[in-house]
Amino acid sequence: MAGRRRELEDQDLSLAARAAWLSHIGGHTQSQIAARLKVSPAKAHRLIALAHSQGLVRVFIDGAPAECLELEARLAARLGLDHCIVAPSVGDEGEAATDFVSVGVAAARFLHGLIEGAGPTMFGVGKGRSLAAMVKSLPPLNRPDLKFVSVSGSLTRNLAANPFDVVHRLVERTGGEGYFLPVPYIATSAEEKDLLLAQKSVQDLVCLASRADVFVIGIGTVIGDAHVRQVGMVGEAEWRELRAKGAVGDVMGSFVDANGIPVDAEINRRTLGLTIDDIRGRRVIAVVGGGDKAEAIMAAARTGVITDLVLGEADARRIAVRLDALPAVNVNGKQRAAR
Repeated sequence: MAGRRRELEDQDLSLAARAAWLSHIGGHTQSQIAARLKVSPAKAHRLIALAHSQGLVRVFIDGAPAECLELEARLAARLGLDHCIVAPSVGDEGEAATDFVSVGVAAARFLHGLIEGAGPTMFGVGKGRSLAAMVKSLPPLNRPDLKFVSVSGSLTRNLAANPFDVVHRLVERTGGEGYFLPVPYIATSAEEKDLLLAQKSVQDLVCLASRADVFVIGIGTVIGDAHVRQVGMVGEAEWRELRAKGAVGDVMGSFVDANGIPVDAEINRRTLGLTIDDIRGRRVIAVVGGGDKAEAIMAAARTGVITDLVLGEADARRIAVRLDALPAVNVNGKQRAAR
């Protein structure tokens, strides 16, 4: 009887955690939460109250639904990760905006835990909508000792500021120092790349970025109307070449195939900033929101550089299905017990 009671309590805590995410992150009403969880409105109210009484809701939501915890363990083992965090879905399937919000909150909690105490002080930082969502959810900190350095070019091809370069926002949140790489994400030609990299100021910033304690990056997709295509960082001819060469993901401007190997496309020789090999063997946290990035995430994991991953529940489920069809080794070819 005691075991059964404990099981029911665990189920209620799992539901309470999901209800808290739906309420505080997804902005759903109690009646909407009741419909999504298939419980009565009164039960939805009790679940939210339980989340508060158990201390799950603080600056962040400390709990996670049991299904997300199970996915975290499975993906960490199979992808060869030190940590995996699955942010609960708070919107409808395929709703990218709410996925960014949920992943952003989960990533902000993870980053906050890293820097709250005597942790790393210099961060190499990528860019993108997932990282922007993370910074938006990061509570203000008084940490003037922190340094944030761009690992990739901070400008678009027309030399405008990248709207999703997050170094400035991290500086605002923490009071730390920010260092931008004042070059495009991808040069327009090999000659332009050589010219830019010949500048001492650029060399100094790339060297500084390479000395970061921790790297926090996004992962882009090369499927459909991807962000790099929307903002013109990749032209249509370049896009067609990438697709023809089998590219499925973008890791810091390196476009990789399903095996995590940079494709033999001309654009891959024009990336500015750190490369995949520059961060190999370091702590690298990938933050991936927006949904429909399962293939890109698996490709990034196969590069062997990702140590920690924060992603949405929908993508985590898609990856789990794909992994179940593979042999019982992680995607880097190591046995499950290797990490």
